[in-house]
Amino acid sequence: MNRFEYCQARLTESESFVAKDRNIKLYDGDEKTNYEDGEIVLTSHRLLWGRTGEIARGGNCLDLKLKYVTSVDEEEASSMLFSRKKRIILRLSELAPDKRPGPMDHSCSTFVKLSGRNGVDPAFVQALHSTLAARIWAVSDNSSQTNQTSDPSAAAGPSTDPGKQRQLRIGIVGIERNLVEKQKQTDANISLAFKDLGKLMGMAKDMVAVTNAVSAKIRERQGEISEDETVRFKSYLLSLGIDDPVTRDGTRSSSEYFIKLSRQLCEMLLDPITEAGGMMSLADVYCRVNRARGLELLSPEDLLEACRLLMGPIKLREFPSGAMVLQLESHDDVLVSERTVQLVEQNVSMSADELARLECISLLLARERLLTAEGFGQLCRDESIEGLRFYPNKFIHC
Repeated sequence: MNRFEYCQARLTESESFVAKDRNIKLYDGDEKTNYEDGEIVLTSHRLLWGRTGEIARGGNCLDLKLKYVTSVDEEEASSMLFSRKKRIILRLSELAPDKRPGPMDHSCSTFVKLSGRNGVDPAFVQALHSTLAARIWAVSDNSSQTNQTSDPSAAAGPSTDPGKQRQLRIGIVGIERNLVEKQKQTDANISLAFKDLGKLMGMAKDMVAVTNAVSAKIRERQGEISEDETVRFKSYLLSLGIDDPVTRDGTRSSSEYFIKLSRQLCEMLLDPITEAGGMMSLADVYCRVNRARGLELLSPEDLLEACRLLMGPIKLREFPSGAMVLQLESHDDVLVSERTVQLVEQNVSMSADELARLECISLLLARERLLTAEGFGQLCRDESIEGLRFYPNKFIHC
């Protein structure tokens, strides 16, 4: 703690804000201090610690120059088995002779610790590592020394010019005010973009109406439209993702609507589900179908009702966990489980996210594949604080 100095929460001209965290406690080595539940701000040059609200007002605080920090470590903040709370350890170099007064004149420790109620924010720790690696303060110090050497007036002592004194920034309040202004500008840009999007959707509705009329004309075989023109126009509709989607307005009753919708879903999803390995989660189905339907979007309730009426090569399946998928009638759980077991054996053990990345499937399907293989007795689970992992069941080979 004897490396900390008293200061005011103001940024110099060459200094910039990086990150902030709250409810931080300071340790002098392993010893607790009275500096608890404060805010800590990381800049390009320093760490600032102050009571809640003091830094925002540009008031008094403590600062630790980053040039003192030689390394950053982490330690568990508790001996409890399921605790993930960690403290940050800052290893410090020797005290500089020009250090200003601070909260402690002497200390036997060569490190300090930062601790939060729920640990230190990982984003703050990552920003600290990046800032230490950049060493911006070293560049600023070199520039200052060069300017002092080349400027004869520097030897006359510090400037008392009020204009130069105003070059100091207001502090965190000024930075937060700038962030608010940028947010307002972003909101204005988004509003403008949505106005343009509204115009585009209005034009698109007219286009859909025209294509529906022409599509109806093709079906009724009216007008002077040749066979080649029919095929070509249908290909245009397919390329646009609009192949006369089934709607409530185009049917006489709800039952007819859902029956026709289920048939269209079967035609639309047969190839994608086959390419996906014979199974697709209902969430993926919902996104794919609505993307293909353009502006004629389906509600989740309508999609689920249509999936329940599916007949033929595709069927709706609900797992014991409650997860719903569409799968091919030819889908074989035994064969899929054997493939899953082979992958687990090749990798010694496997979690759901690892299987999802390996097989390019959703996390939900990966988890269900592992649970299905477990249900067949081919895999065993290990559930710990690191998550759920599956291992080959070696008991069946005994």
